[in-house]
Amino acid sequence: MVLSGCVGLPTDTDPQSLRSFEASSQAEEDLGPEEGQQPDLLLRDFYRASASPTANHSQARAYLTPPAAERWDSGTSTLIVDRLDITTQAGATSQERTFDIRGNVIGTLRDGGSYIPENGAYEATVEMELVDGEWRVSSLPSGVVMERTDLRNNYEPHNLYFFDTTERVLVGDRRWIFAGEKRLDTVLISMLMQGPSERVAPAVSTVPPSQAEFIGASEGVYRFSGLEEADAQSRGQFAAQLTWTLAMANVPTPYTYEAGGMPLIESRPQVVPDDFAELNPRVGMTAATPLYALTDGRIYEISSNQATPVDGPLGTAGNLESADLTAEGTAAAVREDGETSTLVITAGEGSVEEVLTANTISRPSFEFDPNAAWVVLNGEDVVRVVRSESTDEVAQLPVDTSSLEDLEGEVSMLRLSRSGSYAAMLIDGRVYVGVVSRPSAGSRAIVNVQEIAAELSGTALAVDWQPDGSLLVGTSALETPVWRVEQDGSSVSALSSANITAPVVSVSASPNTMYATDARAALQLPTGGSENVIWREVPGLQGVRSVAIVAN
Repeated sequence: MVLSGCVGLPTDTDPQSLRSFEASSQAEEDLGPEEGQQPDLLLRDFYRASASPTANHSQARAYLTPPAAERWDSGTSTLIVDRLDITTQAGATSQERTFDIRGNVIGTLRDGGSYIPENGAYEATVEMELVDGEWRVSSLPSGVVMERTDLRNNYEPHNLYFFDTTERVLVGDRRWIFAGEKRLDTVLISMLMQGPSERVAPAVSTVPPSQAEFIGASEGVYRFSGLEEADAQSRGQFAAQLTWTLAMANVPTPYTYEAGGMPLIESRPQVVPDDFAELNPRVGMTAATPLYALTDGRIYEISSNQATPVDGPLGTAGNLESADLTAEGTAAAVREDGETSTLVITAGEGSVEEVLTANTISRPSFEFDPNAAWVVLNGEDVVRVVRSESTDEVAQLPVDTSSLEDLEGEVSMLRLSRSGSYAAMLIDGRVYVGVVSRPSAGSRAIVNVQEIAAELSGTALAVDWQPDGSLLVGTSALETPVWRVEQDGSSVSALSSANITAPVVSVSASPNTMYATDARAALQLPTGGSENVIWREVPGLQGVRSVAIVAN
Protein backbone atom coordinates (compact mmCIF):
# COMPACT_ATOMS: atom_id res chain seq x y z
CA MET A 1 0.00 0.00 0.00
CA VAL A 2 1.08 3.58 -0.61
CA LEU A 3 2.04 5.44 2.53
CA SER A 4 0.22 8.78 2.78
CA GLY A 5 0.56 11.67 5.16
CA CYS A 6 -0.74 15.21 4.70
CA VAL A 7 -0.73 18.20 7.00
CA GLY A 8 -2.76 21.33 6.39
CA LEU A 9 -0.26 23.97 7.50
CA PRO A 10 0.69 27.46 6.36
CA THR A 11 3.26 27.27 3.61
CA ASP A 12 5.57 29.85 5.16
CA THR A 13 6.68 27.64 8.03
CA ASP A 14 9.58 25.24 7.95
CA PRO A 15 9.32 22.73 10.81
CA GLN A 16 12.60 21.24 11.92
CA SER A 17 13.74 18.67 14.43
CA LEU A 18 15.12 19.39 17.86
CA ARG A 19 18.13 17.14 17.48
CA SER A 20 20.63 19.97 16.97
CA PHE A 21 20.69 20.65 20.72
CA GLU A 22 20.20 17.15 22.12
CA ALA A 23 22.84 15.45 24.20
CA SER A 24 23.07 12.31 22.10
CA SER A 25 25.16 10.50 24.67
CA GLN A 26 22.51 10.88 27.33
CA ALA A 27 21.42 7.49 28.63
CA GLU A 28 17.76 6.72 29.07
CA GLU A 29 15.95 3.58 30.09
CA ASP A 30 14.53 1.89 27.00
CA LEU A 31 11.04 0.88 28.01
CA GLY A 32 10.00 -0.58 24.65
CA PRO A 33 6.69 -2.20 23.71
CA GLU A 34 4.83 -4.55 26.01
CA GLU A 35 4.80 -8.21 25.16
CA GLY A 36 1.62 -9.37 23.44
CA GLN A 37 0.22 -5.83 23.16
CA GLN A 38 -2.72 -5.18 20.84
CA PRO A 39 -1.81 -3.19 17.71
CA ASP A 40 -3.89 -0.06 18.43
CA LEU A 41 -2.54 0.22 21.97
CA LEU A 42 1.01 -0.39 20.79
CA LEU A 43 0.59 2.36 18.19
CA ARG A 44 -0.52 4.82 20.85
CA ASP A 45 2.48 3.89 22.97
CA PHE A 46 4.71 4.49 19.95
CA TYR A 47 3.45 8.06 19.68
CA ARG A 48 4.06 8.59 23.40
CA ALA A 49 7.57 7.17 23.07
CA SER A 50 8.22 9.54 20.15
CA ALA A 51 8.24 12.40 22.65
CA SER A 52 11.66 11.23 23.84
CA PRO A 53 14.29 12.56 21.40
CA THR A 54 17.33 10.88 22.95
CA ALA A 55 19.60 8.70 20.84
CA ASN A 56 17.72 9.57 17.65
CA HIS A 57 14.37 8.51 19.14
CA SER A 58 15.67 5.04 19.95
CA GLN A 59 12.82 4.35 22.35
CA ALA A 60 10.22 4.97 19.63
CA ARG A 61 12.17 2.92 17.05
CA ALA A 62 11.74 -0.15 19.26
CA TYR A 63 8.08 -0.15 18.18
CA LEU A 64 9.01 -0.42 14.48
CA THR A 65 10.08 -3.33 12.35
CA PRO A 66 13.85 -3.28 11.69
CA PRO A 67 13.42 -2.02 8.08
CA ALA A 68 10.94 0.67 9.19
CA ALA A 69 13.22 1.72 12.06
CA GLU A 70 16.03 2.22 9.57
CA ARG A 71 13.87 4.17 7.10
CA TRP A 72 12.01 6.43 9.55
CA ASP A 73 13.34 9.98 9.33
CA SER A 74 12.31 11.49 12.67
CA GLY A 75 14.10 14.75 11.97
CA THR A 76 11.92 16.24 9.23
CA SER A 77 9.34 17.82 11.56
CA THR A 78 7.91 17.77 15.07
CA LEU A 79 4.17 18.37 15.02
CA ILE A 80 2.04 18.95 18.11
CA VAL A 81 -1.61 17.87 17.91
CA ASP A 82 -4.46 18.26 20.37
CA ARG A 83 -5.06 14.51 20.33
CA LEU A 84 -4.65 11.55 17.99
CA ASP A 85 -7.63 9.58 16.69
CA ILE A 86 -6.66 6.08 15.54
CA THR A 87 -9.08 4.07 13.37
CA THR A 88 -8.57 0.67 11.76
CA GLN A 89 -9.08 0.52 8.01
CA ALA A 90 -11.22 -2.21 6.45
CA GLY A 91 -9.44 -5.36 5.27
CA ALA A 92 -7.46 -6.13 8.42
CA THR A 93 -5.98 -9.62 8.67
CA SER A 94 -4.39 -11.63 11.43
CA GLN A 95 -0.95 -10.62 10.09
CA GLU A 96 -1.38 -7.04 8.84
CA ARG A 97 -3.41 -3.98 9.77
CA THR A 98 -3.65 -0.43 8.48
CA PHE A 99 -4.68 2.53 10.60
CA ASP A 100 -5.92 6.02 9.75
CA ILE A 101 -4.39 8.65 12.03
CA ARG A 102 -6.12 12.01 12.43
CA GLY A 103 -5.74 15.05 14.63
CA ASN A 104 -5.71 18.84 14.73
CA VAL A 105 -2.26 20.37 14.45
CA ILE A 106 -1.89 23.11 17.06
CA GLY A 107 1.84 23.78 16.76
CA THR A 108 5.31 22.74 15.66
CA LEU A 109 8.61 22.55 17.51
CA ARG A 110 11.38 24.03 15.46
CA ASP A 111 15.12 23.68 15.62
CA GLY A 112 16.25 25.05 18.96
CA GLY A 113 12.98 24.30 20.75
CA SER A 114 10.87 27.23 19.58
CA TYR A 115 7.14 26.51 19.64
CA ILE A 116 5.21 27.93 16.68
CA PRO A 117 1.39 27.87 16.91
CA GLU A 118 -0.40 26.36 13.94
CA ASN A 119 -3.99 25.60 13.02
CA GLY A 120 -4.45 22.75 10.57
CA ALA A 121 -5.42 19.12 10.05
CA TYR A 122 -3.20 16.07 10.32
CA GLU A 123 -4.00 12.90 8.38
CA ALA A 124 -1.70 9.92 7.92
CA THR A 125 -1.74 6.20 7.24
CA VAL A 126 0.27 3.76 9.35
CA GLU A 127 0.76 0.07 8.55
CA MET A 128 1.50 -2.66 11.08
CA GLU A 129 2.46 -6.30 10.77
CA LEU A 130 2.99 -9.28 13.02
CA VAL A 131 6.69 -10.05 13.56
CA ASP A 132 7.56 -13.18 15.56
CA GLY A 133 4.16 -12.98 17.23
CA GLU A 134 4.43 -9.27 18.12
CA TRP A 135 2.83 -6.31 16.36
CA ARG A 136 5.21 -3.71 15.00
CA VAL A 137 4.85 -0.60 12.85
CA SER A 138 6.06 -1.40 9.34
CA SER A 139 5.31 1.84 7.47
CA LEU A 140 4.72 5.42 8.68
CA PRO A 141 5.28 9.03 7.59
CA SER A 142 8.50 10.86 8.35
CA GLY A 143 8.66 13.21 11.32
CA VAL A 144 7.51 13.14 14.90
CA VAL A 145 3.91 13.65 16.00
CA MET A 146 3.03 14.09 19.66
CA GLU A 147 -0.05 15.08 21.60
CA ARG A 148 -0.02 18.31 23.59
CA THR A 149 -0.08 16.37 26.87
CA ASP A 150 3.08 14.49 25.83
CA LEU A 151 4.79 17.79 25.10
CA ARG A 152 3.93 19.03 28.58
CA ASN A 153 4.96 15.74 30.19
CA ASN A 154 8.33 15.42 28.45
CA TYR A 155 9.53 18.98 27.76
CA GLU A 156 9.99 22.07 29.91
CA PRO A 157 9.83 25.71 28.77
CA HIS A 158 12.81 27.94 29.56
CA ASN A 159 13.74 31.46 28.50
CA LEU A 160 16.95 32.50 26.83
CA TYR A 161 17.62 36.18 27.47
CA PHE A 162 18.81 38.66 24.86
CA PHE A 163 19.03 42.43 25.06
CA ASP A 164 16.43 44.46 23.25
CA THR A 165 17.64 46.73 20.45
CA THR A 166 18.20 49.59 22.92
CA GLU A 167 20.32 47.26 25.11
CA ARG A 168 18.40 48.48 28.17
CA VAL A 169 16.21 45.49 28.99
CA LEU A 170 16.40 41.71 28.63
CA VAL A 171 13.88 39.98 26.38
CA GLY A 172 12.87 36.36 26.92
CA ASP A 173 13.04 33.90 24.01
CA ARG A 174 10.97 30.89 25.08
CA ARG A 175 12.31 27.43 24.23
CA TRP A 176 11.16 23.89 24.98
CA ILE A 177 13.87 21.53 26.25
CA PHE A 178 13.59 17.81 26.83
CA ALA A 179 13.08 17.25 30.57
CA GLY A 180 15.54 14.32 30.57
CA GLU A 181 18.53 16.54 29.84
CA LYS A 182 21.13 15.96 32.56
CA ARG A 183 23.06 19.18 31.87
CA LEU A 184 20.40 21.82 31.45
CA ASP A 185 22.95 24.56 32.07
CA THR A 186 25.19 23.64 29.13
CA VAL A 187 22.18 23.12 26.86
CA LEU A 188 20.91 26.62 27.68
CA ILE A 189 24.32 28.21 27.12
CA SER A 190 24.79 26.36 23.82
CA MET A 191 21.40 27.57 22.62
CA LEU A 192 22.16 31.11 23.78
CA MET A 193 25.37 31.09 21.74
CA GLN A 194 23.37 30.08 18.65
CA GLY A 195 21.44 33.34 18.95
CA PRO A 196 17.76 34.27 19.13
CA SER A 197 15.04 32.32 17.37
CA GLU A 198 14.01 33.48 13.92
CA ARG A 199 10.77 34.89 15.28
CA VAL A 200 12.32 36.94 18.12
CA ALA A 201 15.47 38.06 16.26
CA PRO A 202 14.02 41.36 14.91
CA ALA A 203 13.32 42.58 18.45
CA VAL A 204 16.71 41.89 20.02
CA SER A 205 20.42 42.53 19.61
CA THR A 206 23.11 39.89 19.98
CA VAL A 207 25.79 41.08 22.39
CA PRO A 208 28.45 38.33 22.17
CA PRO A 209 30.88 38.79 19.24
CA SER A 210 30.09 36.49 16.33
CA GLN A 211 33.38 34.66 16.84
CA ALA A 212 32.60 33.83 20.50
CA GLU A 213 32.27 30.13 21.27
CA PHE A 214 31.23 28.08 24.28
CA ILE A 215 34.01 25.57 24.93
CA GLY A 216 32.24 23.69 27.70
CA ALA A 217 31.94 23.40 31.46
CA SER A 218 34.13 21.57 33.97
CA GLU A 219 34.55 21.82 37.72
CA GLY A 220 31.86 24.48 37.86
CA VAL A 221 33.53 26.80 35.35
CA TYR A 222 31.89 27.81 32.07
CA ARG A 223 34.61 28.46 29.49
CA PHE A 224 34.46 30.57 26.34
CA SER A 225 36.79 31.56 23.52
CA GLY A 226 36.77 34.29 20.88
CA LEU A 227 36.19 37.13 23.35
CA GLU A 228 39.75 38.45 23.42
CA GLU A 229 38.83 41.60 21.49
CA ALA A 230 35.55 42.26 23.31
CA ASP A 231 35.42 45.40 25.45
CA ALA A 232 34.41 45.46 29.11
CA GLN A 233 30.85 46.58 28.34
CA SER A 234 30.22 43.74 25.91
CA ARG A 235 31.68 41.23 28.35
CA GLY A 236 29.46 42.56 31.13
CA GLN A 237 26.34 42.40 28.98
CA PHE A 238 27.19 38.87 27.89
CA ALA A 239 27.64 37.86 31.52
CA ALA A 240 24.22 39.35 32.33
CA GLN A 241 22.60 37.31 29.56
CA LEU A 242 24.25 34.13 30.79
CA THR A 243 23.43 34.79 34.42
CA TRP A 244 19.73 35.51 34.01
CA THR A 245 19.28 32.65 31.53
CA LEU A 246 20.75 30.23 34.08
CA ALA A 247 19.13 31.82 37.13
CA MET A 248 15.61 31.78 35.67
CA ALA A 249 16.09 28.06 34.97
CA ASN A 250 17.00 27.56 38.65
CA VAL A 251 20.61 26.59 37.95
CA PRO A 252 22.38 26.99 41.33
CA THR A 253 24.54 30.09 41.87
CA PRO A 254 27.23 31.45 41.89
CA TYR A 255 28.46 31.24 38.30
CA THR A 256 32.07 31.26 37.15
CA TYR A 257 32.76 32.36 33.56
CA GLU A 258 36.17 32.31 31.93
CA ALA A 259 37.25 33.62 28.54
CA GLY A 260 40.75 32.77 27.35
CA GLY A 261 41.61 31.44 30.81
CA MET A 262 40.68 34.72 32.53
CA PRO A 263 37.45 35.81 34.27
CA LEU A 264 34.87 37.07 31.80
CA ILE A 265 34.51 40.13 34.05
CA GLU A 266 37.93 40.96 35.39
CA SER A 267 36.74 42.25 38.78
CA ARG A 268 34.24 39.42 39.36
CA PRO A 269 35.61 35.86 39.16
CA GLN A 270 32.17 34.69 40.31
CA VAL A 271 28.82 36.37 39.66
CA VAL A 272 25.31 36.09 41.04
CA PRO A 273 22.02 37.55 39.73
CA ASP A 274 22.23 40.49 42.13
CA ASP A 275 25.28 41.68 40.20
CA PHE A 276 22.83 42.51 37.38
CA ALA A 277 19.83 43.45 39.49
CA GLU A 278 18.82 46.32 37.20
CA LEU A 279 18.14 43.77 34.44
CA ASN A 280 16.13 41.37 36.59
CA PRO A 281 13.39 39.75 34.45
CA ARG A 282 11.64 38.81 37.69
CA VAL A 283 10.94 42.45 38.59
CA GLY A 284 7.54 42.31 36.98
CA MET A 285 6.78 39.10 38.85
CA THR A 286 7.74 40.30 42.33
CA ALA A 287 7.68 44.09 42.56
CA ALA A 288 4.78 45.88 44.19
CA THR A 289 2.62 47.43 41.48
CA PRO A 290 0.28 50.38 42.08
CA LEU A 291 -3.39 49.67 41.37
CA TYR A 292 -5.72 52.19 39.77
CA ALA A 293 -9.27 52.06 38.49
CA LEU A 294 -11.34 53.80 35.84
CA THR A 295 -14.74 54.52 37.33
CA ASP A 296 -17.42 56.88 36.03
CA GLY A 297 -14.94 58.35 33.56
CA ARG A 298 -12.38 59.20 36.26
CA ILE A 299 -9.13 57.60 37.42
CA TYR A 300 -8.87 56.50 41.04
CA GLU A 301 -5.92 55.17 42.99
CA ILE A 302 -6.69 52.05 45.04
CA SER A 303 -4.82 51.95 48.33
CA SER A 304 -5.68 50.37 51.69
CA ASN A 305 -8.94 49.13 50.13
CA GLN A 306 -9.99 52.70 49.40
CA ALA A 307 -10.54 54.42 46.03
CA THR A 308 -9.26 58.00 45.88
CA PRO A 309 -9.39 60.22 42.75
CA VAL A 310 -5.93 60.99 41.39
CA ASP A 311 -4.81 64.60 41.43
CA GLY A 312 -5.48 66.75 38.41
CA PRO A 313 -7.89 66.56 35.46
CA LEU A 314 -7.77 62.76 35.18
CA GLY A 315 -9.34 62.46 38.61
CA THR A 316 -12.21 64.81 37.79
CA ALA A 317 -12.76 64.39 34.04
CA GLY A 318 -15.90 62.25 34.03
CA ASN A 319 -15.55 61.32 30.35
CA LEU A 320 -12.49 59.04 30.14
CA GLU A 321 -12.92 55.89 28.08
CA SER A 322 -9.65 54.08 28.85
CA ALA A 323 -6.24 54.68 30.40
CA ASP A 324 -2.82 53.23 31.12
CA LEU A 325 -0.37 54.23 33.85
CA THR A 326 3.25 53.50 34.63
CA ALA A 327 4.74 52.73 38.02
CA GLU A 328 6.39 56.16 37.85
CA GLY A 329 2.96 57.81 37.65
CA THR A 330 2.94 58.75 33.97
CA ALA A 331 -0.57 58.43 32.53
CA ALA A 332 -2.13 58.29 29.09
CA ALA A 333 -5.90 58.36 28.73
CA VAL A 334 -8.55 58.47 26.02
CA ARG A 335 -11.24 61.09 26.53
CA GLU A 336 -14.65 61.02 24.90
CA ASP A 337 -15.41 64.28 23.12
CA GLY A 338 -18.83 63.93 21.53
CA GLU A 339 -18.50 61.77 18.43
CA THR A 340 -14.69 61.68 18.59
CA SER A 341 -12.02 60.60 21.06
CA THR A 342 -8.93 62.48 22.23
CA LEU A 343 -5.67 61.08 23.58
CA VAL A 344 -4.25 63.02 26.53
CA ILE A 345 -1.04 62.41 28.45
CA THR A 346 0.26 63.80 31.70
CA ALA A 347 2.43 66.88 31.29
CA GLY A 348 3.71 67.49 34.80
CA GLU A 349 2.26 69.12 37.94
CA GLY A 350 -1.03 67.29 37.48
CA SER A 351 -1.81 68.80 34.06
CA VAL A 352 -2.54 66.90 30.85
CA GLU A 353 -1.75 67.61 27.22
CA GLU A 354 -4.00 66.83 24.27
CA VAL A 355 -2.06 64.81 21.70
CA LEU A 356 -4.39 63.64 18.94
CA THR A 357 -8.03 63.11 18.00
CA ALA A 358 -9.72 60.32 16.03
CA ASN A 359 -13.08 58.64 15.65
CA THR A 360 -11.88 55.82 17.89
CA ILE A 361 -8.69 55.39 19.93
CA SER A 362 -7.74 52.15 21.61
CA ARG A 363 -6.57 51.92 25.20
CA PRO A 364 -2.99 53.31 25.40
CA SER A 365 -0.07 50.98 26.15
CA PHE A 366 3.32 52.13 27.42
CA GLU A 367 6.70 50.86 26.26
CA PHE A 368 9.44 49.98 28.75
CA ASP A 369 10.30 53.66 28.40
CA PRO A 370 7.53 55.58 30.21
CA ASN A 371 7.93 58.45 27.73
CA ALA A 372 6.45 56.41 24.87
CA ALA A 373 2.94 54.98 24.47
CA TRP A 374 1.09 53.25 21.62
CA VAL A 375 -2.53 53.58 20.49
CA VAL A 376 -4.60 52.31 17.56
CA LEU A 377 -6.57 54.94 15.63
CA ASN A 378 -9.87 53.96 14.03
CA GLY A 379 -9.02 50.29 14.31
CA GLU A 380 -6.29 50.53 11.67
CA ASP A 381 -3.40 52.92 12.25
CA VAL A 382 -0.96 52.22 15.08
CA VAL A 383 0.72 55.37 16.38
CA ARG A 384 3.63 55.73 18.78
CA VAL A 385 3.46 58.89 20.92
CA VAL A 386 6.84 59.95 22.31
CA ARG A 387 7.75 62.77 24.67
CA SER A 388 11.28 64.11 24.23
CA GLU A 389 13.27 64.17 27.46
CA SER A 390 15.33 67.12 26.23
CA THR A 391 12.65 69.40 24.75
CA ASP A 392 9.49 68.00 26.43
CA GLU A 393 7.80 68.09 23.03
CA VAL A 394 5.46 65.27 21.98
CA ALA A 395 5.87 63.58 18.60
CA GLN A 396 3.47 61.24 16.79
CA LEU A 397 5.23 58.47 14.87
CA PRO A 398 3.47 55.85 12.72
CA VAL A 399 4.21 52.19 13.43
CA ASP A 400 4.69 49.94 10.42
CA THR A 401 1.86 47.38 10.48
CA SER A 402 2.21 46.03 6.95
CA SER A 403 2.40 42.53 8.44
CA LEU A 404 -1.29 42.88 9.41
CA GLU A 405 -2.54 43.68 5.91
CA ASP A 406 -3.66 40.13 5.17
CA LEU A 407 -5.65 39.86 8.41
CA GLU A 408 -9.35 40.66 8.27
CA GLY A 409 -10.93 42.94 10.86
CA GLU A 410 -10.00 45.95 12.95
CA VAL A 411 -7.45 46.09 15.75
CA SER A 412 -9.61 46.66 18.80
CA MET A 413 -6.83 46.40 21.39
CA LEU A 414 -3.02 46.46 21.48
CA ARG A 415 -0.94 45.75 24.58
CA LEU A 416 2.85 45.89 24.77
CA SER A 417 4.78 43.50 26.98
CA ARG A 418 6.82 44.88 29.86
CA SER A 419 9.98 44.88 27.75
CA GLY A 420 8.12 46.53 24.86
CA SER A 421 9.39 43.79 22.53
CA TYR A 422 6.12 41.91 22.08
CA ALA A 423 2.72 43.24 21.03
CA ALA A 424 -0.51 41.39 21.80
CA MET A 425 -3.44 42.42 19.63
CA LEU A 426 -7.12 41.64 19.29
CA ILE A 427 -8.29 41.57 15.68
CA ASP A 428 -11.88 40.57 14.97
CA GLY A 429 -12.04 38.82 18.36
CA ARG A 430 -8.89 36.77 17.74
CA VAL A 431 -5.61 36.95 19.67
CA TYR A 432 -2.39 37.71 17.82
CA VAL A 433 1.15 38.27 19.08
CA GLY A 434 3.89 39.97 17.09
CA VAL A 435 7.39 41.18 17.90
CA VAL A 436 8.46 44.82 17.78
CA SER A 437 11.41 45.57 15.52
CA ARG A 438 13.34 48.83 15.32
CA PRO A 439 14.34 49.47 11.68
CA SER A 440 15.88 52.82 12.67
CA ALA A 441 16.30 54.94 15.80
CA GLY A 442 12.84 56.52 15.71
CA SER A 443 10.83 53.90 13.87
CA ARG A 444 9.02 50.76 14.99
CA ALA A 445 7.36 47.88 13.17
CA ILE A 446 5.24 44.93 14.24
CA VAL A 447 6.57 41.80 12.53
CA ASN A 448 6.32 38.00 12.73
CA VAL A 449 2.67 38.16 13.74
CA GLN A 450 1.07 34.86 14.73
CA GLU A 451 -2.40 33.95 15.88
CA ILE A 452 -2.44 32.15 19.20
CA ALA A 453 -5.39 30.68 21.06
CA ALA A 454 -7.36 29.79 17.95
CA GLU A 455 -9.57 27.79 20.34
CA LEU A 456 -11.22 31.04 21.43
CA SER A 457 -12.90 31.25 18.01
CA GLY A 458 -13.17 35.00 17.76
CA THR A 459 -14.71 35.56 21.21
CA ALA A 460 -11.85 37.63 22.71
CA LEU A 461 -12.81 41.07 24.02
CA ALA A 462 -9.84 42.02 26.20
CA VAL A 463 -6.20 41.02 26.53
CA ASP A 464 -3.26 41.97 28.72
CA TRP A 465 0.14 40.63 29.74
CA GLN A 466 0.69 38.88 33.03
CA PRO A 467 3.98 39.45 34.89
CA ASP A 468 5.19 35.93 34.05
CA GLY A 469 4.91 36.62 30.31
CA SER A 470 1.64 34.83 29.67
CA LEU A 471 -1.55 36.51 28.46
CA LEU A 472 -4.85 37.02 30.25
CA VAL A 473 -7.82 37.07 27.86
CA GLY A 474 -11.40 38.09 28.56
CA THR A 475 -14.10 36.76 26.24
CA SER A 476 -17.80 36.68 25.50
CA ALA A 477 -17.92 32.89 26.06
CA LEU A 478 -20.61 32.20 28.66
CA GLU A 479 -19.10 29.02 30.12
CA THR A 480 -15.43 30.11 30.06
CA PRO A 481 -15.18 33.91 30.21
CA VAL A 482 -11.46 34.21 31.14
CA TRP A 483 -8.45 32.36 29.77
CA ARG A 484 -4.72 32.09 30.34
CA VAL A 485 -2.68 31.81 27.15
CA GLU A 486 1.06 31.15 27.04
CA GLN A 487 3.01 33.71 25.03
CA ASP A 488 4.04 31.15 22.40
CA GLY A 489 0.53 29.67 22.19
CA SER A 490 1.65 26.29 23.54
CA SER A 491 -1.07 26.21 26.18
CA VAL A 492 -4.56 27.68 26.40
CA SER A 493 -6.44 27.08 29.64
CA ALA A 494 -9.73 28.34 31.01
CA LEU A 495 -9.64 30.03 34.42
CA SER A 496 -12.26 29.71 37.11
CA SER A 497 -15.71 30.68 35.85
CA ALA A 498 -17.26 30.74 39.31
CA ASN A 499 -18.99 34.05 40.10
CA ILE A 500 -17.96 35.76 36.86
CA THR A 501 -20.39 36.58 34.05
CA ALA A 502 -19.54 37.15 30.39
CA PRO A 503 -18.82 39.41 28.66
CA VAL A 504 -15.45 40.17 30.24
CA VAL A 505 -14.46 43.52 28.74
CA SER A 506 -11.25 44.27 30.64
CA VAL A 507 -8.42 42.23 32.18
CA SER A 508 -5.15 43.02 33.93
CA ALA A 509 -2.76 41.32 36.34
CA SER A 510 -0.30 42.06 39.13
CA PRO A 511 2.22 39.52 40.47
CA ASN A 512 -0.34 38.16 42.95
CA THR A 513 -3.75 38.99 41.52
CA MET A 514 -5.72 38.83 38.29
CA TYR A 515 -8.41 41.42 37.61
CA ALA A 516 -11.40 41.27 35.28
CA THR A 517 -14.39 43.49 34.60
CA ASP A 518 -17.39 41.34 33.77
CA ALA A 519 -20.99 42.26 33.03
CA ARG A 520 -21.48 43.55 36.57
CA ALA A 521 -18.33 44.58 38.46
CA ALA A 522 -14.56 44.67 38.78
CA LEU A 523 -13.44 41.30 40.15
CA GLN A 524 -10.19 39.80 41.36
CA LEU A 525 -8.74 36.30 41.66
CA PRO A 526 -5.46 35.23 43.27
CA THR A 527 -2.88 33.90 40.82
CA GLY A 528 -2.19 30.19 41.12
CA GLY A 529 -5.57 29.53 42.72
CA SER A 530 -7.51 26.29 42.32
CA GLU A 531 -10.34 25.89 39.82
CA ASN A 532 -12.88 26.35 42.61
CA VAL A 533 -11.62 29.77 43.70
CA ILE A 534 -14.29 32.45 43.56
CA TRP A 535 -13.82 35.78 41.81
CA ARG A 536 -14.52 38.54 44.32
CA GLU A 537 -15.18 42.25 43.97
CA VAL A 538 -12.07 44.42 44.19
CA PRO A 539 -11.90 46.06 47.64
CA GLY A 540 -12.62 49.75 47.26
CA LEU A 541 -14.63 49.19 44.08
CA GLN A 542 -17.59 47.29 45.50
CA GLY A 543 -20.95 48.28 44.11
CA VAL A 544 -19.61 50.13 41.06
CA ARG A 545 -18.66 48.80 37.64
CA SER A 546 -15.01 49.71 37.18
CA VAL A 547 -11.94 48.80 35.17
CA ALA A 548 -8.90 47.82 37.26
CA ILE A 549 -5.59 49.18 35.91
CA VAL A 550 -2.29 47.69 37.08
CA ALA A 551 0.55 50.17 36.61
CA ASN A 552 3.67 48.73 34.99
